[in-house]
Amino acid sequence: MPGSVLTKTLRDQRRALLGWVIGITAVGILYAAFYPVINVPGTADFMESFPPGIMEAMGFADFMSPAGYLGSTTYGLLGPVLVVVMAAWAGGAAIAGEEESGRLDLTLAHPVSRWSVLVQRFLVLVVQMLVVMAVLTGALLLISGPAELGDIGAANMVAASLHLAGLGIVFGALGLAAGAVTGRRSVAYATVAIVGVATFFANNLGPSVDWLAWTRDISPFHYYSGGTPLANGIQPLDLLVLGLASVVLVVLGGLVFDRRDIAV
Repeated sequence: MPGSVLTKTLRDQRRALLGWVIGITAVGILYAAFYPVINVPGTADFMESFPPGIMEAMGFADFMSPAGYLGSTTYGLLGPVLVVVMAAWAGGAAIAGEEESGRLDLTLAHPVSRWSVLVQRFLVLVVQMLVVMAVLTGALLLISGPAELGDIGAANMVAASLHLAGLGIVFGALGLAAGAVTGRRSVAYATVAIVGVATFFANNLGPSVDWLAWTRDISPFHYYSGGTPLANGIQPLDLLVLGLASVVLVVLGGLVFDRRDIAV
């Protein structure tokens, strides 16, 4: 029954996915549509009154250009936060959610291995992230003219969304792994939240403290936005790091999940 767990899970979660698509896309459109209001001399003067170090730490160093604005808002702050929250939901539901509800034993009663279930649930997460990012990208491209964002270009918009999907997949894999190891959604959610906050600050504030500068290199946020895909296009090495990290997390979670007793 190859593929059945994948297709059934996508079908069962279609309403939740629609909610994430609408919510994340709406936030992206709202921020993008506000750019003509922001892009005035008075705003530029106001932003220059802040210390450069604070602006850089918060991701607002280039707030006035189209790429800088969208990279600081939709792709820089609330967008990643929403994607990480979505990742926690998807990762926590993948194994731990099914186990807590008692549905996992019904799935495993079929001729399908635990590894197959784990991998297919991870692929569900990947598909969901890509769907959300595809709709977000399409919506931003549609309003890029009226919102005066045309200088960014379609290719760079796609690159930024692909990197954001990679960020979400890493945290989704983390939540899946934590849930597969413990069987508890609360642990999966807490793990994603703690690691998400810690690595966000490691990326944004770590370089300003000499003895913490190295933490940026282990932050998923660095590989998401460090190469500035919204301005420079796809960064293959960064995407490779995000992809490998996701696979490693899934494998580590699977090694424990394949051997432990299922709480049913």
